[in-house]
Amino acid sequence: MTKVRQLLSRYWGILVVVLVVLALFLVPLPYYIEGPGSADNLKTFVTVKRHPDHHRGKFMLTSVAEAPATPILWLYAQLNPHYDVVSAQDMTGGQDDATYNRVQKFYMRSAINEAIATAYSAAHKAYHKTYQGIYVLTVQPNSKFKHQLKVGDTITKVDGHHFNTASAYQHYIGRQGVGHRVTITYRRNGDTKQATAPLVKLSTHRAGIGIGLTDNIKVTTAIPVKVDPGQIGGPSAGLMFSLQIYQQLTNQNLRHGRKIAGTGTIDQNGQVGEIGGIDKKVIAAKRAGATIFFAPYVKPTKALLAVEEKGQTNYQLAKATAKKYAPNMKVIPVTSFKQAVHYLQTHPN
Repeated sequence: MTKVRQLLSRYWGILVVVLVVLALFLVPLPYYIEGPGSADNLKTFVTVKRHPDHHRGKFMLTSVAEAPATPILWLYAQLNPHYDVVSAQDMTGGQDDATYNRVQKFYMRSAINEAIATAYSAAHKAYHKTYQGIYVLTVQPNSKFKHQLKVGDTITKVDGHHFNTASAYQHYIGRQGVGHRVTITYRRNGDTKQATAPLVKLSTHRAGIGIGLTDNIKVTTAIPVKVDPGQIGGPSAGLMFSLQIYQQLTNQNLRHGRKIAGTGTIDQNGQVGEIGGIDKKVIAAKRAGATIFFAPYVKPTKALLAVEEKGQTNYQLAKATAKKYAPNMKVIPVTSFKQAVHYLQTHPN
């Protein structure tokens, strides 16, 4: 017994240190850590049949790295100006990891479809858009369909009616009134299902199903194109995918040997929208040697700045970050795909 006590006494300190170290690296916290991700060459993501990219330089897709927080990562984020701590609720909206990742992958697929349509339209190449329905992003706790619908479902009909925009669905549903029973047809993993339930009162005081939604669109093209984003998700790659696809379709030399990074969503009209984490994407682009960075531009107003990330618009935050950490990088504000192309065509150096 004495020997056991002696051994415990001798190694107790070491055991405590080991446990503390393990806790620092392994104990999960209710936060996520965000930091600079990668700046990847889009040539490796995009394949357009019979239209290879032989031009020098790179269009680069920038990303934000995300990781569940542990004490050691939390401490690192406090000491590194390029990293932020975000609550799990703010990051995922309360969704589990599998659901959150499913939504991010859909956002990426949607961004790719809009990028293809934008590039093919600008290059005057044949393409066709098919509106498949409304994609379910969230199901609200008060929804009467909460036991039937799941995130990732696509609603294709309401009371047998198929519409070609989410707003048309919302208009039809809103006219039915709170408490009115509707039948929705939806698709999940290739299977078609139906459910019937009453509509609920939304925060807008209109009748609704009680879901967060977005359009689910499929794009087909005469010239085959394949875009494989790997494990990267989210909607912010639209602009850069559009530029890469457009260059390959037209064989224009837009880059002139330069490394060009950027970010921004792309909508059905080719307009560029704001995204999150642009300061971290600027750092990722700088590390990859980019000399040009396209940033979404919106006119800063007092009301807008009150809700913007770090109190600055995307362009303001990207410009300030580059000035401090990447002074040789030009940050170019853009509101549309056409504006980005025009800049590259008129600024070859």
